[in-house]
Amino acid sequence: MMLDVTAARMRFPALQRTLDDRAVAYLDGPGGTQVPHEVIDAMSSYLEGGVSNAGGTYVTGQETTQLINAARLAMADLFNAQPKEIAFGQNMSSLTFSLSRSLAQTWEPGDEIVLTRLDHDANISPWLRAAAERDVVVRWLDFDPDTCQLDLEGLDQVLTERTRLVAVTAASNGVGTVVDVKRAAKAAHRFNAMVFVDGVHFTPHGLVDVKDWNVDFFACSAYKFFGPHVGVLYRKEEHLTRLDAYKVQAAPDEIPEKWQVGTQNYEGLAGLTAAVDYIASLGEGTTRRDCIESAARSVSDHENTISEHFLGGVAEIPGLKIFGTGGSGPRVPTFALDIKGQSPSSIAERLGAEGIFVRAGHFYAVALAERLGVLDQGGLVRIGFVHYNTLDEVDRVLDSLNRIAASDA
Repeated sequence: MMLDVTAARMRFPALQRTLDDRAVAYLDGPGGTQVPHEVIDAMSSYLEGGVSNAGGTYVTGQETTQLINAARLAMADLFNAQPKEIAFGQNMSSLTFSLSRSLAQTWEPGDEIVLTRLDHDANISPWLRAAAERDVVVRWLDFDPDTCQLDLEGLDQVLTERTRLVAVTAASNGVGTVVDVKRAAKAAHRFNAMVFVDGVHFTPHGLVDVKDWNVDFFACSAYKFFGPHVGVLYRKEEHLTRLDAYKVQAAPDEIPEKWQVGTQNYEGLAGLTAAVDYIASLGEGTTRRDCIESAARSVSDHENTISEHFLGGVAEIPGLKIFGTGGSGPRVPTFALDIKGQSPSSIAERLGAEGIFVRAGHFYAVALAERLGVLDQGGLVRIGFVHYNTLDEVDRVLDSLNRIAASDA
């Protein structure tokens, strides 16, 4: 099934915005995607219909409970999980901090965890804090600074019988590298270590399959896949009851509710379900999961075309450097670059003035920026495409980058 990009774009009100009579090109998908009207309508409808906390015996309380169950079922379809394995929270970062406290209670001094320098800091700092509190050793898995590919060959060298956790990203939010998390999980499980995957950046681009990957935990945030600001955490069923959740005394002890701290963002959950349904609508099939799988193939085909076009264009721009793999390794259409003699912030500002919205900095991937040696120079420029971006927008940013590269610093 070929993706109808024009039809998809018509469903996003923000994509109709202009700046000085020029269409805005949203090329900061890694920082947050735009939302389709279905998501906006779902959130508005919930608020307009009368809100209530979950658990009430009256109709709006029952509707809220149904809304939560629908969102959990939608995310289970997106992840290929069971609804009871899904919990919600403020965002991926807060969910990871919460889970790290629970997991750390099972660690002993001298135990070990493995982190990577490719990751967003939300998959580093929570584990560093937990390790420090429990006197746990932190081992690092490096990446090749030339290709930005994670050294999975070296994983066997850092894993030991004392390893309790491997935390890894599914895709780098800084340079776009895709990681073989199934391979990482297989290696970690040989040592009976758990695997936590940051799926925030991967989810809008590829097919999530926590069962096939056999990961223990998978976290993401809906605002990166065309939804509202809601965090989602998958926990393998066998861990749900065994681990102790940090919660208030009156909160339920039953799963999955015991893992959801406080009152949830109910209008956000309504939008979350709509976002999953939007993704499914891009594919074909008899079930929502079938449609999601079909959509992932169509999205991947379109994004690969965009990536090839972009990489071919930037290769012709003097002084421009792309960090990480080009077409030689698995990646999503997220690109980090710099231009000789230009600061990242000035490049982003000049593009922004032309209605091309990109970002400059370290993107909270601090360890990545340090490893690449760009942290002290202001980081990099990040250009991130998603399925609603077009080849015309690629040509537009290439034209602007050419002019920036040809200008004086």
